[in-house]
Amino acid sequence: MIFSADATERARRVRFIIFDVDGVLTDGGIYTGESGEFMKPFNVRDGLGIRQCQNEGFGTAIITGRASAIVSQRAAELKIEDVYLGHLDKRSAYDDIKARHGLQDEEVAYVGDDLIDLAVMQQVGFPAAPADAVDEVRALSCLVAGKEGGRGAVREIIEFILKAQGRWANVVARFTAPEKVTNVSQ
Repeated sequence: MIFSADATERARRVRFIIFDVDGVLTDGGIYTGESGEFMKPFNVRDGLGIRQCQNEGFGTAIITGRASAIVSQRAAELKIEDVYLGHLDKRSAYDDIKARHGLQDEEVAYVGDDLIDLAVMQQVGFPAAPADAVDEVRALSCLVAGKEGGRGAVREIIEFILKAQGRWANVVARFTAPEKVTNVSQ
């Protein structure tokens, strides 16, 4: 993991995390079945991380350039209600999220991996990227995960934010408490 000197301070302000999909929540590959259906691999550790940051009160959203039923289904599983599909220019979706949730730029983290993400990443307070993001995105990010997209990068970024805010112990406590574990979609 590589992070800027001010990454921890910037992470302390985050209240909302926005994710790109291809190359962030997936490995960027698009798999086609025999009958032409598309498939994408999602990482369950990323999913658990998303659910746990939601349990800690963070808002979450997806903005992706592709329209995909698979993404809608995965978002529903993870209880991500703000899902913007087919947004090649992601700025209007970002503006809508800020307005709907009363957010300032410094309260938002965005995880992106490619040139299509740069416009929003320039605006947010906490831009972050997987290890295999393009050079321009990595250079703009205050945190670059040690893991690649679709391989745990999102979880790593979420853990960094939660630890910076002193909330990671709450997450671990939920899994070590004697009560039944709840709110654990992966």
